[in-house]
Amino acid sequence: MVKPSQLKSSAAFGLQLDPTLLTGVEVSGARPIEAVAASQTAGDSASKAAIKRLKSHAAALRQQALLPLINRSLDALKKDDYAGAMDLALKVLDRDERNGLGWYLLAISKEKLGDLVNALKCYESAFQLLDEPEMVAPDLGRLAYRMNMKDIAEQLFRLCLAKTPTSNEVANNLACVLRDAQKYDEAVDVLKLALNFNREDPLLWNTLGTVLSEQGQVESSKLFYEEALRNDASFVKARYNLGNAHQVLGDLDQALAACDEALAGRTSLDEAAMMRMSRSTMLMCLGRVGEGWDEYEVRFDPNFADVLHFFIDRPKWTPDLDVRGKSILVIGEQGLGDEVLFGNLLPDLIEDVGPTGKVTLAVEERLVDLFQQSFPSIEVGAHVTFRYEHRVVRAAKFVEDPTTIDAWVPLASLLRKYRRSVESFPKRKNFLSADPDRITYWTEQLKSAPPGPKVGILWKSLRMDGARLRSFSPFDQWRSVLETPGITFVNMQYGDTEAEIAQAKSEYGIDIWQPPGINLKDDLADVGALTCALDLTLGFSNATTNIAAACGAPVWSISIPGTWTRLGTDSLPWYPHVRVFTPEAFRDWQPVMEKISTALTQTFLSPG
Repeated sequence: MVKPSQLKSSAAFGLQLDPTLLTGVEVSGARPIEAVAASQTAGDSASKAAIKRLKSHAAALRQQALLPLINRSLDALKKDDYAGAMDLALKVLDRDERNGLGWYLLAISKEKLGDLVNALKCYESAFQLLDEPEMVAPDLGRLAYRMNMKDIAEQLFRLCLAKTPTSNEVANNLACVLRDAQKYDEAVDVLKLALNFNREDPLLWNTLGTVLSEQGQVESSKLFYEEALRNDASFVKARYNLGNAHQVLGDLDQALAACDEALAGRTSLDEAAMMRMSRSTMLMCLGRVGEGWDEYEVRFDPNFADVLHFFIDRPKWTPDLDVRGKSILVIGEQGLGDEVLFGNLLPDLIEDVGPTGKVTLAVEERLVDLFQQSFPSIEVGAHVTFRYEHRVVRAAKFVEDPTTIDAWVPLASLLRKYRRSVESFPKRKNFLSADPDRITYWTEQLKSAPPGPKVGILWKSLRMDGARLRSFSPFDQWRSVLETPGITFVNMQYGDTEAEIAQAKSEYGIDIWQPPGINLKDDLADVGALTCALDLTLGFSNATTNIAAACGAPVWSISIPGTWTRLGTDSLPWYPHVRVFTPEAFRDWQPVMEKISTALTQTFLSPG
């Protein structure tokens, strides 16, 4: 059990972080902040009802000597005076460090103040010391969920549900964890049982909608969000989720209206940030690009549990900063494909900095060689990412003297200055440059493949969890494309592809050719060269299709309705030469795959 004196304040965590603290565990990267369904865990440890229960519990314990301090701490929580509540809880623990209620109050205060790491420790102490640990379990479970400790959260919620089987709140929370683990049938069973006790609870209908949505049943999910709103028209989570469903289905005006209505209601700070994130992509989809980029800055809102923190003790760039002659550090963010996509902005910044200034770029390590050969006038290095006390921190440790940096900027933030409209996107074919010698090498290697046009294919992303599955068709749907006669298909898909390649051979009679001697996941500069040697790269948006397009290689991209990167157009302004194929209806893959097959025949095999 932790002692009160062992708790560390994290209030100073940020730009002034002491470099000696960068001793956390290095991780492979930062997960992109995404707009997700508003169906997280329910409940509030500092609600009026919760405080009333705690007061009753304190009185029943007859802790006469400590009761005045405990009640004053509870009163401070009731007034949202979390710092005062924390100080009073510490006084309780100064007198009795094994007082479980004192630890509970300290945990609630620290959670409300954003000190999640120490809040977790305090909840754990309360759980160990209270005679009724189940009273802490829901709050400990919610915090574990928020900190992405889903296995622990599931265990705690199952414990709670065993104690209180009719609790809709606990059932909802367990269903959220099961949904996130893709245990969809279990999540539905938990919710159905809970609805037997209260069929008018909007929380349960809303969560049931999110479970269906994550399985791709977006049209059906709308019925459950509407049922939640029928029971409570002011339930903002369902309103927001209904807006997200409209966006996925391509009803963008309705999507934005629903999102704005949800934001106008009462919601928590983290949910408001999530809704604003979703709103930014809706604005982009409507072609209101400048507004969308301004709103997109919400991705750095500290209320996101997994927000990316930057360890850079230098001034931050703003759109009105005159960068001529200055030294600017640009740091890549989010996913690897996004770092490539946003690389579209670098030529503009390099031009504005001019010959007397300097641009330093920090990107994912696998991209360093590709970006350096593309932009020889700048310095390119690998950023490093650490998880420190459950915070994801990114730094550019290769910069030897940070004091030479005049300003730093997350790569995508440059959009606010350079891409405020679709028309502001340049018509250049490429902004990355593959190595000519390696293009020649791969052109020769491809001669050993079967005859016919060489088309590289990609059908998935390494991260295929939850809602992301909606953006990719099942491999079964590729049959009409793969059976296009006269085409030699080349595997460009990184990750485990053994099952799909075997399926293509056994079920369709198609041999997908494997390029020899290349790691498609890690050798990204060589991947760029290979795509330039191919006749075409075809697939969904992932790291490889972005690299191919950025290098100016021929690319056909498959997307879904409501894809924000199209910025309200039928094309990809980032890559003007790329041809885009989009289903007419959500998840209606077969017609678009047949269209691609026809286009392949017309492009490569038709006479003339």
